[in-house]
Amino acid sequence: MAKTQIIAEQGVPQILITKEFDAPRELLFRAHIDPALLVQWLGPRTLTMTIDRLEARDGGRWRYTHRDADGNEYAFHGVYHGAPSPDGIVQTFEFEGTPGHVSLQTLTFEDLGGKTLLRQNAVFQSVEDRDGMLQSGMEDGVNDSMERLDGLIATLAPVR
Repeated sequence: MAKTQIIAEQGVPQILITKEFDAPRELLFRAHIDPALLVQWLGPRTLTMTIDRLEARDGGRWRYTHRDADGNEYAFHGVYHGAPSPDGIVQTFEFEGTPGHVSLQTLTFEDLGGKTLLRQNAVFQSVEDRDGMLQSGMEDGVNDSMERLDGLIATLAPVR
């Protein structure tokens, strides 16, 4: 299993996440826009996820909520910019616990001949917003999500 890389350069309001998957890019793309698949991998394993809205189209909105064992809720929402496709997804991202701190995320799915390099570039309004995201435990959540996505993809990918 390839390691997830998380890069946050000092003083730059950006986080770059990359990971290679042993699956075609169309499958990785589907895992990002199919609600039945998304709930199986996005977020830490200790939380359950509910999709409130997922309109994977230009101008479409999305919203999901994570819940912990004590019933605490953590909701996120955003808007798609351009039509999501296996070439990429552009969307805003906002944690409802800190309204007004919106990032712009671009995901690309690079075909590596049966494998796919997933790149997620998040640009924040300020370095402080980016640092707040890092301090929130985002790295643990990303690593857990990418491990879960790897496992899900392994069950869905065609056998070679």
